[in-house]
Amino acid sequence: MKDGRLMQSMLLDFYGELLTEKQRQCYDLHYNEDLSLSEIAEQSGISRQGVWDNIRRAEAAMKEMEEKTGLIRRSIRIREALEQLEGQLRELAELSQGRSKELAEAAGRRLEALLEDL
Repeated sequence: MKDGRLMQSMLLDFYGELLTEKQRQCYDLHYNEDLSLSEIAEQSGISRQGVWDNIRRAEAAMKEMEEKTGLIRRSIRIREALEQLEGQLRELAELSQGRSKELAEAAGRRLEALLEDL
């Protein structure tokens, strides 16, 4: 599984609604808004340690959910497979003529639209 800021953001996108409001807020402000623990504490009216505890609990809960459900892992695999198919359809359209070219191009456009929705 990917690590770093992208994974932190994906965890929040997929599982953020399962957190308490305070956990979600602290996690979002720290990882997505790049605020320090002190800045979040000041903004939230809780201690720096309280912010840190909320972030750690949130991260642990979301990682546990990902381990159980694998939604992010599957989403990444599906995206990669769709991108590969899109490339193959583009190549097929370049090699084809007539109706088969039209069909390959149309399928490529539909696949591209699906990728935009992911």
